[in-house]
Amino acid sequence: YKEYCVIGAGPGGLQMAYFLENAARDYIVFEKGYGAGTFYLKYPIHRLLISINKRNTGKTNKEFNFRHDWNSLVSHDESLQMTKYSEDFFPPADTLVQYLNDFATKLNLKIQYNSTIHDVMKREDKLFQMWDQHDNTYTCKYVIMATGIAKPKEPQFQGHEYVDGYEDLSVNRSDFEKQSVLILGRGNAAHETAQHIMGNTNVIHMMSRSTTRLAWATHYVGDLRALNNGILDTYQLKSLDGLFEGDVNELIVTKSPLDGRLYILHDNKTLTSPGQDKLPKVDNDATREGYDRIIRCIGFEFDFEIFHPSMNVKRAGLRRTAKYPKISFSYESIGVKGLYYAGTNTHSLDHRKSAGGFIHGYRYTVRTLHRILEWRNHGVQWPAVKFNNPQDLMTHMTKRINEASDIYQMFSVLCEVIIFDENKYSSTYLEAYPCALVSRIQKITGHPVPGPMIVINLEYGKNFSGPGKDPFKRGRAAYSASVAHRSNFLHPVYYYYEKQYTDKDYLNKPPKWGLPVPDRIHHTLEEFTTKFDAVRTHSLPLRRFLEDVLGVDLRNFFATECMLISLTTSTLPPGCQ
Repeated sequence: YKEYCVIGAGPGGLQMAYFLENAARDYIVFEKGYGAGTFYLKYPIHRLLISINKRNTGKTNKEFNFRHDWNSLVSHDESLQMTKYSEDFFPPADTLVQYLNDFATKLNLKIQYNSTIHDVMKREDKLFQMWDQHDNTYTCKYVIMATGIAKPKEPQFQGHEYVDGYEDLSVNRSDFEKQSVLILGRGNAAHETAQHIMGNTNVIHMMSRSTTRLAWATHYVGDLRALNNGILDTYQLKSLDGLFEGDVNELIVTKSPLDGRLYILHDNKTLTSPGQDKLPKVDNDATREGYDRIIRCIGFEFDFEIFHPSMNVKRAGLRRTAKYPKISFSYESIGVKGLYYAGTNTHSLDHRKSAGGFIHGYRYTVRTLHRILEWRNHGVQWPAVKFNNPQDLMTHMTKRINEASDIYQMFSVLCEVIIFDENKYSSTYLEAYPCALVSRIQKITGHPVPGPMIVINLEYGKNFSGPGKDPFKRGRAAYSASVAHRSNFLHPVYYYYEKQYTDKDYLNKPPKWGLPVPDRIHHTLEEFTTKFDAVRTHSLPLRRFLEDVLGVDLRNFFATECMLISLTTSTLPPGCQ
């Protein structure tokens, strides 16, 4: 028996284990492999990570530098940072495996390897029970699934047996010499594969349901990254490669008995192979010459088979988020109380919105889950900073906006929340708190909400963001504080509420709003190095906004000025106290 059973010793499981270990909780991590992070022993197939390893920023601030380290987990040990393991901007996957195993070993995390857990179920006494491959039985009060999205998606269309899966793909380029290849999918795995073999193939065609989304246009790191987009060049510069759209679930693949090539039937068009008498309905289809090889690269999904059939575990959606389990904003399974998810398993909450599907994002959502569990199960309040006056508060706000990694990477998901007393003077500052749970602060954190609040959210503008839009368009940036609300790049937005908003307010917020419509709002002008420390452009407008909503003078004064003020008024501003 353990109070907490964490399943999976990938980055998400290790991060949760670190927080449980530091809190001295009764826990164990089950890992089916012989070491930590064994998923990365195989994936990505071509062994190059796409998460950046930016070692130099010109700054000495550790928290600021952590913003640009996309592979490290949160810990107190500064030796456990990927920037110390590799000098490559995009490190090899084997280096990450070494890092994860060092993380587990140096921090003495309680991990039981070579344990394949199955049939997780909930008993009538509300405890969870599960078994390993040797039929050993384990019981837990809480289960945290950190298995990752590791099961390859394999649609069962007609002729799927002729298709090679990404998970079984050869990395020997000569195996593709002088071949015509069709790749199903258009994510980074598909483009990574095309990039690897394009020097050996005759042609590469790529098919997917949607058009290509470029990460630099959508600001979503899961979309196509620049290091993998070589086929876009060869397509648009007329070098035989090409991309087209179609639903893989409607695909029909046939193998010609004459030449052994693979031909596709799609969208009810009859595309015939050589030797057949029937002519195709569309005789100029780009796929008419067939392929030597078809490769499936359409991603992975959560393995729901780990649960016992009695468990009421649902999928998060019908299409794009169906690969994730359905969870609440507090990372708990909807339908099974006490079952939680960590790591990339929680990405349904911010899919295509933020970085929760990647290490540099979910290292913070895992910490959020731990803080929720600490209050819910052990009565430990959410960490908070207390301020006796608004002037000190403004200094801390500015520091966090310019340095913090958590709200920077999990923009629009984790917010800063400042709770004021009834007089709008003293305050409680909650760092990196879930934006979606602001309506439930006291229940989630243990902190009361006696007065107004300010919620700080980092947001992109909408004008030049999104698939198909030009993020490099002339005039894309706002240059004056007076038009800061037109900023397109990531920038802080301050929402002021006279009272705490409700669940209904959050769910019914306008579609393009990050939070419910506030009583007052302030945008800080964008800056492409994300340094919001210019005195006139950034600091002064923020000070005036706070003075306006709090009704207090936040200027700084010299001692002689304070002396004069004290002779003419009975109330001193914070700068004189």
